[in-house]
Formats: sequence, C-alpha cells, structure tokens
Amino acid sequence: MIAYVPAALFFVLFGIGVLRDRRQFSNAVLLGIAVSLLTLPVLAELAKAPNLVVEMVAVAIILLPALGTVALVWFLLANGMTMIRKEGRRPANLLSLLAGLGILGVIGLLIAAVIVHSRQLAALAGTAVLVVGYISFLFTCFVGYAFLYGRHRPRGNVDFVVVLGSGLIGGERVPPLLASRLNRGREVYEEQAARGNPPVLITSGGQGPDEKLPESHAMADYLVERGFPAEHIEREDRSRTTEENLLFSKAIMEQAKPDYRCVVVTNNFHAFRAALLARQTGVNGHVFGSPTARYYWPSATIREFAAIFLSHKLINFGICGFIALCGAIAAL
Repeated sequence: MIAYVPAALFFVLFGIGVLRDRRQFSNAVLLGIAVSLLTLPVLAELAKAPNLVVEMVAVAIILLPALGTVALVWFLLANGMTMIRKEGRRPANLLSLLAGLGILGVIGLLIAAVIVHSRQLAALAGTAVLVVGYISFLFTCFVGYAFLYGRHRPRGNVDFVVVLGSGLIGGERVPPLLASRLNRGREVYEEQAARGNPPVLITSGGQGPDEKLPESHAMADYLVERGFPAEHIEREDRSRTTEENLLFSKAIMEQAKPDYRCVVVTNNFHAFRAALLARQTGVNGHVFGSPTARYYWPSATIREFAAIFLSHKLINFGICGFIALCGAIAAL
C-alpha cells in the first residue's frame, strides 16, 4: 500500500487545486503526475500475476508505444494535409503537419545513432527524446484536463453570457466557427431563461483591419436575425485579443452588477486557455466550449497548447535547457 502513497498525495493536491479554482494549468500537471505515479505500483502488482498475464503485459508495453507512435505520425501528417487543403497554408494551419514531421525527425535521429554508433549522435538523440518526452507529457496533461474541464456544464444562475468573437468571412459575415459559439451561447441563455432568469448576452469582438464592421455587431445581427431578443444583447466592440475580450466584457458586467456571475463561450479547443485567461483577468465565470469541426481540432489544439507553453516560458525553457545541458555534457 505504501507504493500508492505518492500517487494518492498528488491526487489529493489535484483535488484541492480543483476546489480552489479549476481554471489552473497546475491542476492538469498534478493530475498527470498522479496518473503517472499510479502506473508504477499497478505494474508492480501485475508482475505478480500468472506468467501468461505478465507476458501479455510485457508485449503490450513494447508494442503499444511503437504502434501508437506510428499511428500518431500518420494521423498528424494526414490532418496537416487536410488543413492545408481546407484552410490554406497559413502558419497556424501547418502545426499538425510540422508536429508529425518533427516526430519523424526524432525517430530518424534515433535510428542514425544506433547505426553510426556515435556517442555524440547518441547524446543528441537522447536529448531530443527527453525534450520531446517532457513536452509530450505536458501536452497530454493539457488535453486530458481540458477534456475534463469541458465536461463541466454551467450550474446555477448567471447574469451574463459572454460569447468571444473571431474573424469574419469577407469582413462582415459570421463563419461556421463563430456561429458554433453563438449557437452555444444562445443555448446557455435559453437554459437560464427557462429558469426565469434570462441573462444578458454580450457579443465580444472589435473591428479588425480587414473587417467592415466590429465582430460583435455581426454576431449580434446573426442572433437577432434568428429570433434572439435584441434587448438582451450587449455589444463589446473594442477588443482585439482574447484577453481584451475578457477585460472589456468584465468592465461592462461590473458596471451593471458588481457581484455578477457569468459564462464565457468559445470553441472547445480554446475553452481551457480562455479559462486560464479568465482567471488571470479576474473574470468571475466558467468557460464553456462549443463544437468544432473534427479536422480543425488537432491543429487548433496544438496552437492552444503552444500558447500556454510559451506563457510559462521561464520554467519550460529552463527545464528544456537543463536537459540540453545534460546532453551536451554526456556528449563530451
């Protein structure tokens, strides 16, 4: 039982973190560490099982990572080509393709190190594997916790529903991605209205340099044209970033009701990062995600993770730098 104590400790820390505020990336890391520590005693228990079970587990431990890596690379490359075909060659649309090529590069480096028998190349390959392993661990934590966070639906009464804006088609029309947010915002509004507490829906988004009108105005028009009550819409039309969306919407809500509660609506791939920003900006509310096209989700998720990774660049680059330093010493 002692072997389970470290995992139990991190599960307790995870639970405390969630109770304090579920909008923290540290919750994701604590959960990831807890699950990782739990696998060690579980494997130790399996080692005591009959020989056939032990052999099956050993084969699974060897084959699953290899087959999983091959499947992941194929998926990322295929998704990358789909993104290019449907969304164009903008850098943000190349992330899944680049991730697949990066994994292939690390695999190629490992194979070369084995063939050449070079100490320096082996150290470089080992360093690359450790850095990729660290980033992969954080990415797995992010995806797992973001999934759990997205399962939490708004509870209780809220005073405002804030729908975050995105780019417009032709500078004036709501695209499917934004329509998904608006439809989800309307769903939350109608759930609240059915309880006898219709909130104010805030459409949040300013006017970009290539747009003919503020996003918030196009969003409000989209809702009104589909029968949404115009008197329950408030436009926030100054923001240019997600952080400004939240800050300017917060000002509107605090002015109307200082002790407000709200729900912020965005797409599911963006919900957890928006929740982290909501916590940083002091917005009192839960972030709720709307559906996204399946082909768009992987690249968008990688982009969201990259933004969170860079927002903690001091510690992340510090750890990656330490790994690189150890690799350089090993190569001497």
